[in-house]
Amino acid sequence: MIPLTDGWIRPRRRLRPGTAAFSALIGLLAALPTFGIDMILPSLPDTAAALRVPSSAIGSAMGIYLLSLGIALLVYGPLSDRLGRRPTIIGGCLLLIGGSLGCLAAQTLPQLLLGRAVQGFGAAGPGLAAMAIVRDVSEGETARARMSFVVLVINLVPMIAPTVGAALMGLGGWRLIHAAPIAASLAALLAVRHVDETARLTPSPGLNARAVLQGYARILADPVFRGNALCNAASAGAVFAYITGSALVFIDAFGVSPQTYGIVFGASSLSVMAGAFLNGRLVARGGRPRQAIGAGLALATAVAAILMGAALAGRPSPVPVVVAMVGTALAFGLISPNALHGATEPMPEAAGAASGVAICLQMLAGALASDGVARIFDGRSALSMAAVMLGACLAAIAAIASLPSPAAGRSMPRS
Repeated sequence: MIPLTDGWIRPRRRLRPGTAAFSALIGLLAALPTFGIDMILPSLPDTAAALRVPSSAIGSAMGIYLLSLGIALLVYGPLSDRLGRRPTIIGGCLLLIGGSLGCLAAQTLPQLLLGRAVQGFGAAGPGLAAMAIVRDVSEGETARARMSFVVLVINLVPMIAPTVGAALMGLGGWRLIHAAPIAASLAALLAVRHVDETARLTPSPGLNARAVLQGYARILADPVFRGNALCNAASAGAVFAYITGSALVFIDAFGVSPQTYGIVFGASSLSVMAGAFLNGRLVARGGRPRQAIGAGLALATAVAAILMGAALAGRPSPVPVVVAMVGTALAFGLISPNALHGATEPMPEAAGAASGVAICLQMLAGALASDGVARIFDGRSALSMAAVMLGACLAAIAAIASLPSPAAGRSMPRS
């Protein structure tokens, strides 16, 4: 038998589930979409000035990325179930590289937005594959624990990305920031060559639009999926409201430097890691998912209400903004692993499609929240940020309240 090689003389070393190297790769894949979000935050005012557009217009660069990423997930979901996770990762990384090169070369806002759209479409592939692989190789409490790890690793990027973005701006201006997704994609492409396919592929006829739509209809019809996915999406909307709003408030309203903002944003991201870590500890102690979600929603709603009160009082201060950032991030670390696992658990045979729908809803909520904050930003306060965050929290509470009781819940019908 001929040994598997990587094109060189040495046999290729495989990365096995459960190893540190495999977990690191999953974390990198899941974090790739965030390279196009958090790292560009300090550059938004400079990018607007360079392209001769107002700051409110450059907010569309965030929205178009999230919208493209969300739509792409609906394409990658069934493709990854049919073709496998590895082709999804490879194709997505190549598109991400192409879109990043387009952003590097952009001279006008439409050119930048086109590059951002391609970036988002590409980043969706590795991001979805990471979530589906976790479901492929584990289930039950193990899957919940691994999902917490994925959320933990994802948020290492927001912790350092704005600071790295500000440093890259100092070296080569805002364009250099778009080289970071290229380097990360190349690293992922090199590593995925050492990973076996995890999807349970079976011979089947080609994809057709009707079958895909019917599959999505079955997923959305499941009340357990719907309640968990909408809760996760609304919670993510609150997070993206503070992501976009904090950049506008700190840099435009408070006048802090991009470097200082990067440090503040990175420090606040530690709290989402703390939330994911705390969730992992709760899982180990037998904590129930709905308890963690309820605690996270209570915290997020409280800090959003505090920020709203401070904004309405007309006292511009960074303190309530930082409190809202830290509290919302911590809450999301508790909510997201449990809500995402709860959404995909009833349908192991369609993990890719279910993950695609859940993350698509999350990105669409993020796009709407980011666009809403930028559009109604008054240039001097955190009122738009607070309003969108509080609305998103209330929507998340309504979604989780719609879940059937565990005894009444039922899984999606098998096909």
